[in-house]
This record gives sequence, C-alpha cells and structure tokens, in this order.
Amino acid sequence: MLTLASLVVLIAAYLIGSIPVGVLVGKIFGFDPRTVGSHNIGVTNVARAGGRTAAILTLVGDILKGWIPILAGYGLGVSQGGLALIALATLIGAIYSVFLGFSGGRGVAAAFGIWLGLAPMSVAPILLLVFLIVLAISRIVSLASISAAIALPIVVALCSYEQFFLLSLAMAALVVWRHRENIGRLASGSEPALGGRGRPSAA
Repeated sequence: MLTLASLVVLIAAYLIGSIPVGVLVGKIFGFDPRTVGSHNIGVTNVARAGGRTAAILTLVGDILKGWIPILAGYGLGVSQGGLALIALATLIGAIYSVFLGFSGGRGVAAAFGIWLGLAPMSVAPILLLVFLIVLAISRIVSLASISAAIALPIVVALCSYEQFFLLSLAMAALVVWRHRENIGRLASGSEPALGGRGRPSAA
C-alpha cells in the first residue's frame, strides 16, 4: 500500500518527467517544436528546427529528467519496487506531460536516463550500443529507438536484473506504442532516413 510519502515521491517523479525540455529549449532559440517538422518535442525534431546546440541541450535535459528521480530514489533509500514505480511515473510524465495537456515526446531519452540510473554499467550502455548500431545501419532514428525499446527486456534479463523485468516490459511497450505512427511509415517505406527528405520522422 502506498504511503503519503511514497505518493509524494511518485508525483514528484511524474512532474520531473513531465518537464517539456524541448519546448523550453525552443523558447530560448526562438521556435516551438510543436509547430514545425513532425511537431514532436524530442531531440530529432528540435535538431531539425533549432540546430545542433538546441538538440544537445534537449538531449541532456531529457536524459537528466529520467536520471534525477532514480538518483533521488536511491538517496531516499527507496526499495527496488519503489524505484520501478518511480521509473514508470517518470516515463509516463515524459510521454504524457501534464504541462502539455497530457501529450509529450516519445520518451526515448528519458528512458535511457532512467536506465542510466538503474543500471549504468550494464543495461544502459548495451541499449545505447543497440541504438547506435541500428542508427548507423539504417540512418533512421525511429527504427533505432524502437529496436532499443524491443531489446530492453532481453537485455534486462541477460544482465540479471529480474527485479526490473516487469518494468522493462512496461517501458518497452510504452515507447513502442508512442512510435506507432513511425511503425506505420516504416512498414510502408515512407519513413525518411536521418538527414533525408520527405515527411520528417517523429522520433
């Protein structure tokens, strides 16, 4: 049963995850990612609209908003089950932000930040490697993101993080679901490669 303190921690994690970093960075650089390109607030669309510096700031911010709640959970002595709930609340915030009318990004960078907190020496670097390999081969950000999400439960199991296996399944499902439009374009062959022309990727 959740205590009041636990509920406060989960709400805080959700609110941190909800911070629309791409929108805030866009304000600094004079654009709103929700009105350009794919209309997504993630790194890919911010890069397209605002350039490399804006994209780097968004990437770092999105990773941090996944990592900070986990770090805080460890600092508060939260149990592993509690950490899993914090992770899920954070990712839900990144995808369904209260500050954006319960819309948001695809949650990929925030999810990486979460695993950077939970398993920085095993799961996180393997997921990054999967992402980079698929991106290098395909040049399609959304495909690399989906591949890393699908790999997540497998990597968690192989790295013996059974206590977080259900979390990994839930996170993978959420990220893949948020990429459902990309999956449709991938299936039809209309999802553009990185730097390519055509309808922008929403990754």
